[in-house]
Amino acid sequence: MDGIEILGLVAATFTTGAFVPQVYKTWKEKSTKDISLTMYSVLLLGALMWSVYGFSLQSLPIIIANLATAVLLLIMIILKIKHK
Repeated sequence: MDGIEILGLVAATFTTGAFVPQVYKTWKEKSTKDISLTMYSVLLLGALMWSVYGFSLQSLPIIIANLATAVLLLIMIILKIKHK
């Protein structure tokens, strides 16, 4: 693994990790009043498309970051629907 791959993995950790506090807060408080279902749905679609792109390039940072982000976005969407 070269330096640029490591940089990509570190960047992926930060950008994906940024969603964790929101998921945790929403899970804990069971409040999704201020969460936009449309925004999270569009982000989910984008993350899935980025994942396909990552697989086509065989880029581990793109694949891992976007699949992990997609999981977090899916959790948020489920919580939004559940706690509406």
